Amino acid sequence: MNRVLAAAAVAIGLLASPAQAEIRIAHVYGKTGALEAYARQSHEGLLLGLEYATGGTMEIGGEKIVVIEKDTQLKPDVGRAVLAEAYGDDDALLAVGDVSSGVALAMLPVAEEHGRILIVEPAVADSITGADRNRFIFRTGRNSSQDAIANAVALGGEGVRIATLAQDYAFGRDGVAAFREALADTGAKIVHEEYVPQDTTDFTAAAERIFNAMKDAGGDRKLLYIIWAGANNPMGRINAMNPGRFGIRIASGGNILSALAAYKELPGMEGATYYYYEIPQNPANKWLVKTHQERFGAPPDFFTAGGMAAGIAIVEAIRKAGSTDTEALIAAMEGMEWETPKGKMIFRPEDHQALQEMYHFRIKVDPAVAWGIPELVRVIGIDEMKVPVRD
Repeated sequence: MNRVLAAAAVAIGLLASPAQAEIRIAHVYGKTGALEAYARQSHEGLLLGLEYATGGTMEIGGEKIVVIEKDTQLKPDVGRAVLAEAYGDDDALLAVGDVSSGVALAMLPVAEEHGRILIVEPAVADSITGADRNRFIFRTGRNSSQDAIANAVALGGEGVRIATLAQDYAFGRDGVAAFREALADTGAKIVHEEYVPQDTTDFTAAAERIFNAMKDAGGDRKLLYIIWAGANNPMGRINAMNPGRFGIRIASGGNILSALAAYKELPGMEGATYYYYEIPQNPANKWLVKTHQERFGAPPDFFTAGGMAAGIAIVEAIRKAGSTDTEALIAAMEGMEWETPKGKMIFRPEDHQALQEMYHFRIKVDPAVAWGIPELVRVIGIDEMKVPVRD
């Protein structure tokens, strides 16, 4: 914390004149709806990140940080409207959001129209910092390619045959496309792709199609890789259908703690994750784990770390720019490195995607813990993941 406090002191007086009385930041996110748990974690993390980076003052250069909340209700049209309201009526310097890739994609043009920065956290669709990006968009969250490359490192190999199950929208389809691409050089092959609506609760038909496609697929190892966000995670339901009778093992990436409860049924399952609170060993994560446990009586979750990374990025960008001018902030953020609960992140200048390490895990079951524990196999470093710049 001494480094943080020293940096806060240096920042006093740096902001461009005339100084504004407040630094207004809008958190535009799906507070209500199927991803409410993600939203709550993201918001708590954002506030903790601002607190940590300012040494508890919630001020930069003597100017108070004010966080404005806007609920997108997970609806693209609402997301566009409330983001425009935040930039316009509320005069937000910049905004952070959304939890849904579909809503985030709808909000990208609004940032460009208003000439204000939007930090995307935690939506992951590649197209956010790919085909649909504009110069006002930065993303602290990982993208689908980072998820896919990390899971390809963890799961790929000669003789591996894979089926995928994902939700039928940007998150799921981008995720499978990136995973397919990442597996190309590993020797593994995807033999079947299954997409279902986001609100699916009965996976019987989808599972039967997967089993039929996989039972004669050959290979030395068969995996069903599941990409899922929000409620109704199919992992437990499909596991109950005994995919093992066809030699199929379930695989997936990391998830929030409540979802990891289903992983207890799958000891030894491997994948790659963005965050689990016991894995990163650095000052920011130690502070987060300790502070979150003290305030909320529980460890920080998957999206808490992402929200904190965004909060720290905002403070570091304003300090680096010495200004709250949007063009100065863009110049400061392109190529900016900063420390987060995951360690170092870097905003890649070409597409403003945050490069970051990921974690290969294996599930360990402890009867005293309510969820399957993603035990670290190894850190997958930034330099190991050749994340494509997508036009």
